[in-house]
Amino acid sequence: MVKRRFNRRFLASANHYLFEPVACTPESGWEKGQVENQVGNIREWLFIPMAKVEDFAALNAWLAMRCRELAGCPHPEQSSRRIAECFSEEQPLFMPVKARFDGYVEEIRRVSQLYLIRIDRNRYSVPAQWANTVASVRLTAERVTLVSEGQVIAEHPRRFGRDQLICDPWHYLSVLQKKPGSLRPGAPFQTWELAVSIKVVQDRFLKQDKGDRAFVDLLLMARSLGDCGLETLVGV
Repeated sequence: MVKRRFNRRFLASANHYLFEPVACTPESGWEKGQVENQVGNIREWLFIPMAKVEDFAALNAWLAMRCRELAGCPHPEQSSRRIAECFSEEQPLFMPVKARFDGYVEEIRRVSQLYLIRIDRNRYSVPAQWANTVASVRLTAERVTLVSEGQVIAEHPRRFGRDQLICDPWHYLSVLQKKPGSLRPGAPFQTWELAVSIKVVQDRFLKQDKGDRAFVDLLLMARSLGDCGLETLVGV
């Protein structure tokens, strides 16, 4: 008898939503014909015509609109009633979902000596102190979460292109402390979107001798405050 092995996160979702997974018989694809037919029907109902969207948020909004339109159609088994009407009667019988399941794909990756971790042909920054260590990468459709030693060490919006560098400049403060001159040419700092008042202070500092060091010291002081706290600190 062939022993089935389910994906670990799939089993976690089954435990969360209280359902028992049932596997098909090996080499018996016809057993899931009904499921595939339903997938085909939903594809026809919701995805024709095919939508063109910029991101997942726009896609979800478009699907929500299509679902509302579909809810106004006749029920497939009770043609005299609308789908929305039947659903409203069934909804009180459903088990309430008290907590959202954190669904993600998990991989183990090594952080490079340049404080980067490669995911799907893109590179994401990690705080410098985690260089040359191993981290758990948790991928969802929208986020990349990096976990090490039981704590979240970095989070980024997920990118689906290729050869992109996604950096959080705050990850490199300890590097700047040792090499403040990297503030000007360093790739992570070229597109750093600081508050306007902070940019004014930065421009003033960088025009002075040893201004790089002074501005880095200011950033180190405000590391735990964030942009708003830093803006209050500079008082511009």
